[in-house]
Amino acid sequence: MILFRSLLYFACLVISTTLFGITLATFGWLLSFSGRSKIANQWARVNLIMQKSICGLDFQVDGLENIPSNNTIVLSKHQSAWETIALRCILPPEQTWVLKQELMWIPIFGWALAAAQPIAIDRKSGRRAAGQIIEQGSKRLKQGRTVVIFPEGTRVAPGNRKKYGIGGGLLAEKTGYPVLPIAHNAGVFWRRRGIKKFPGTIQVVIGPVINTNGLSAIEINKRAEQWIENTLSQLPQQH
Repeated sequence: MILFRSLLYFACLVISTTLFGITLATFGWLLSFSGRSKIANQWARVNLIMQKSICGLDFQVDGLENIPSNNTIVLSKHQSAWETIALRCILPPEQTWVLKQELMWIPIFGWALAAAQPIAIDRKSGRRAAGQIIEQGSKRLKQGRTVVIFPEGTRVAPGNRKKYGIGGGLLAEKTGYPVLPIAHNAGVFWRRRGIKKFPGTIQVVIGPVINTNGLSAIEINKRAEQWIENTLSQLPQQH
């Protein structure tokens, strides 16, 4: 039944992404960024509801009070596709995401992403990608948006770690905006490369804001990584 429900949800995900994607790709450009964000966030809400009703997959968030009233730089653990959906509903509505540029080439989905004005980088370009994050991220922060970054750059299975990229730390150092770290165990229920969505409750923990004034990019990254990984080690690692 888990496989059947997972396949049913996947079909619903494809349909919802197509419908919302076409809407954003065709009419989104006529709307303000706030209007486009509302469409993208509604897509996320619909999928969270379908995950719960079809797969029995829910989530719980601790630390919502740590989200500042002003915009911030989010550094989040990346274990599955789940957080790319859920964070749209958990965080303030107007968001800019740092993502790999290959996603922009996907028909319909990539066009919808373009309307959401992400920072699309080539992960292999190193210094150029970091410069892109700083330049475009600074602009988006000044526009009042939350910048969302997965510092590991790719999905990492539970129990594993990958080196944290310096881009988010550099953006924080250059702009002085605070960093909001997020840990979760989504990969336990929605595996990195698996079709099955296991029933249960994903635990999301939002950490205290890291004040970046006077800190180097390396120190900012170190503090965020330590908090995220230490918090993750205390979350359930089995569904």
